[in-house]
Formats: sequence, structure tokens, C-alpha cells
Amino acid sequence: MNKPFHSLNPAEVRALCRSGQYDGPTAGTARGHMQANMMILPKEFAFDFLLFCQRNPKPCPLVEVLEPGRAEPRCAPGGDVRTDLPGYRIFRDGRLVEEVSDISSFWRDDLVTFLIGCSFSFEDALIAGGIPLRHVGMGRNVAMYRTNIACESAGRFTGNMVVSMRPVKSGQIARAVEISGRFPEVHGAPVHIGHPEAIGIADLARPDFGEAVPVLEDELPVFWACGVTPQYVAELSGIPFCISHSPGKMLVTDFITNK
Repeated sequence: MNKPFHSLNPAEVRALCRSGQYDGPTAGTARGHMQANMMILPKEFAFDFLLFCQRNPKPCPLVEVLEPGRAEPRCAPGGDVRTDLPGYRIFRDGRLVEEVSDISSFWRDDLVTFLIGCSFSFEDALIAGGIPLRHVGMGRNVAMYRTNIACESAGRFTGNMVVSMRPVKSGQIARAVEISGRFPEVHGAPVHIGHPEAIGIADLARPDFGEAVPVLEDELPVFWACGVTPQYVAELSGIPFCISHSPGKMLVTDFITNK
């Protein structure tokens, strides 16, 4: 395709992923459209995970739950959750065992797919509101960190929240809170501002997922709940088998998020 990558529509982004032509982070792609984190679990764990999402709507705002064995989401007509993301992670007994670009060979009829709102979806609104985003400008994946913020447990699922971080100028923080707060379906307003050590983050230069970006003297690190939380919880809970998106590599949906 000759179009600039950021100007591609959701179906075009998904097609590039499906054909193996794109395997990078999806921040800044298909602007104005919702992006979704993904967790795929055997049916026997689906109810507990649904309850976990309902009890923890900040890190796990549900966009859609697919029937067992279904691979085409309603939020992405013609799409396929097995092929249309830039990257996937395979977990067994709570351990990451493989990262792949296609999960067709792992697919089973008892697998239930959960699509969870992603904060990439409100980044266009932040930029339009005059708040630059360094990871987008630098072409990097957003920085993500494990925290000591406990999630409410549900059945087998127990653990702590993961957050994404964006540096924001001190004078623009209220504006960033107000803008992102309009999007509760994709994590909404921040969960913490400044003082990363207070939520268990020892070094901003060493994110657990994604890529680090500098925080300048006139900025504070602002932390949003992150849809990588289910992966961390799956690790801590020792779930026998599950599949997730690779951090920062989302399903780009047809849903519009401009507000």
C-alpha cells in the first residue's frame, strides 16, 4: 500500500498483519478507531475471567466477548483474531513459552476470546487537545510497568495491575485527565500521577513491557491502567493455557472513538 501507515483504515491494518507485512506496535494506526487488547482462554476459565473483568473495569474494560471457537469479532467485521494482530503470546502454566505472528495452529473450538479496550484509542484525542505523546513521536511502543496495585480477585484469577506511562507537562495534566476521562471504555482517566515508587515502580528507564521514553524536567509521569494486566494476572495465577496479544500490538477495530 502507498498510503502512510497512520492513515490506513482498520481493515487495511488488519490485512497487513494477516499477511505478515506488519509486526510492530499499533500506536498511531487507524486514527480515531478503537484498539483492543486480547485474552483467549479455554471455556472452563471464561466465567471466572469475565467476573475478573467486571470487578476490575479500569484495567479490563470489556469491548466484546466471542462465543467459544468464534474467531470473527463483531467489532471487526471480516477480521480474524487468529491472524489480524501484529503479535501474540502463548502461556502455559503461567509461563510465557512462545511469541508468534499467527495462532491458527493453537486454535481450539473451546477457546473464548475477550477483547479489552486499549488506551491507544484515546491518544488521538490527547494529541488533538495539544498534549504531545513522546512514544508516538519517537515511533516507540508505550512503556508499561507491573505495579503493586492489587486487582480484585475472581476465582482462579488474582494479581496486580499493569500500567502504561506517558510523560505530560505539569500544566497539561488536568487537561490530560479530562480528555482521557471521556473514554472509560478504553481505561479512562489515569490511575496515578507522579511518584512511580508509590505504585511499586523502581526505575522508569526499565519498563516491564514496551520501550522507555525520557521524562523531562517540566513533566510528570502519568500512569493509566493497562490491558496487559490479564497477562500478568495469568502468570501470577498459573493459568494452564492462554493466548494474549503481544504488549503494544493490538487488534484494530472498526469502532469509532472520536469524542
